[in-house]
Amino acid sequence: MGHVGVPPLCRHRVRRGSLHGVCARAAEPAASAPNFPRYRSHLRQGWLFGRLRDDSDFQYKTFREHFPLLAVLLAVYCSLSWLSSRFGGGKAAQVPSLRSSGHSQSTAAPQRRFFLAVFTAVFVIALHGTNALKLGLVLLINYTIARSFGGTRVAPVLIWTFNIGTLAAVHWNDGFPWRDLSWQLGWLDDYPGLLPRWQINFNISMLRLVSYALDLHWARQAPPKLYEPEPEPRKRAATSLSQEKYSFGHYLLYVCYPPLFIAGPIMGFNDFVRQLDNPPRLTRASRISYAVRFAACLLTMELVLHYIYVNAIKDSKAWAGSTPMQLSMIGFWNLIIVWLKLLIPWRFFRLWALLDGVEPPENMVRCMANNYSTMGFWRSWHRSYNLWTVRYIYVPVGGSKNLIPATLLVFTFVALWHDLSLKLLTWGWLVTAFIVPELAAAALLPAKRFGTQWWYRHVCAFGGVLNVLLMMTANLVGFAIGTEGMKYMWQELLGTWNGLRFLAAACCALYCAVHIMFECRAEELRHGIARKC
Repeated sequence: MGHVGVPPLCRHRVRRGSLHGVCARAAEPAASAPNFPRYRSHLRQGWLFGRLRDDSDFQYKTFREHFPLLAVLLAVYCSLSWLSSRFGGGKAAQVPSLRSSGHSQSTAAPQRRFFLAVFTAVFVIALHGTNALKLGLVLLINYTIARSFGGTRVAPVLIWTFNIGTLAAVHWNDGFPWRDLSWQLGWLDDYPGLLPRWQINFNISMLRLVSYALDLHWARQAPPKLYEPEPEPRKRAATSLSQEKYSFGHYLLYVCYPPLFIAGPIMGFNDFVRQLDNPPRLTRASRISYAVRFAACLLTMELVLHYIYVNAIKDSKAWAGSTPMQLSMIGFWNLIIVWLKLLIPWRFFRLWALLDGVEPPENMVRCMANNYSTMGFWRSWHRSYNLWTVRYIYVPVGGSKNLIPATLLVFTFVALWHDLSLKLLTWGWLVTAFIVPELAAAALLPAKRFGTQWWYRHVCAFGGVLNVLLMMTANLVGFAIGTEGMKYMWQELLGTWNGLRFLAAACCALYCAVHIMFECRAEELRHGIARKC
């Protein structure tokens, strides 16, 4: 449900808008720590103001420990890339450098590809050691399937069967240790590289394998269309290339491109190759600004972990005896931490790609707390993955003409792709179910018909409150406290008078917050920014 027509006048100065802001600010309580001894073991000595730091999240802990090495690697890579561009000679291509301010710098396309090939090979071997041979075998089989069957009716079935089967097999068999394949190969397990569990990173690689294979398949079914030299990102990804662009060399560079290899963001094959041929114009100011924003996000995460220990509380299940408000804050701030711990690596690797002259999609385009629409939330959360699922799953199975089954298939795949677990499968099905109320409301009260009515905005706000509660429930089940913790939380909210009073107050605060979200989007429209989230 949304608004159409001319962007509305700003409501920030009116009495009602001010009241919404006051209520929302008053509803920002501080989390308390009633069970500190139970989660003290999850805390480590921090570096800010002598405080302890929550060190319980394994994903962020791993990134944090490797961040100095990654920063050095980024500097070395960008320096070598610039040197190869600067002194390569030969036919020039347009690739931006940090010293440019909007106009691309000339560099040698063959030399750039040679540098990418050499660095990529060294990079993948350093990361995965002898396990790089397993990854190489999977890449070769996928390439053979795509080249042999691309353009035929059986191609999509073969592509999906091979890739999903391989993804499941490498996880169920712990990456196929060499000693399990043959005792004579057991010595190869002694050289696993910096990231021994290569199957973890294969989740991202598998998406690229599917992208290459299906892009080639569709390119063979329809001839490439003419397009402008620097098309917008969606057109770059959706428009087929000429057949020679689907080469084995481009395929390897795409799948193993160092800045995006570990965690993304995810680019389609067509988009990546187009940017190799026609790099986007990235200004020095925009890249410096992005680096500053990344540093601000990193510092924000450090501040949160030094002052709000909700992840440690969640891991130790130390929420017994907490009030309904405290339980809600534990859940809310856990979602903030999930958002930050994903945003930070994604922005780091995207920054790396931007410095190299490649512009992947931004994954997090809104703050987690600035969402009132279930559909809009999933368009803004892990956006590059959303674009991938839309292109390669949602549209091929019918899209909006087959909305509920297509959505169920997408979120089932997303859940199983993240982890082969019942918890995430439950999350995927909950998300699909929780999208239905918004779709039903949009059908019953379309904005084109009722958007000018005085009551429409308030009905949308009430619907936004329901959406927020449903989205928090689904994401807490999937990525934070699980079904057991969520059941306990809702029992405390609905089974006690204190819980019901707090829930009523929270809904009032969320109602005001949703109105502020409306204003944020209206302000974007006044500046010509139109997003579907």
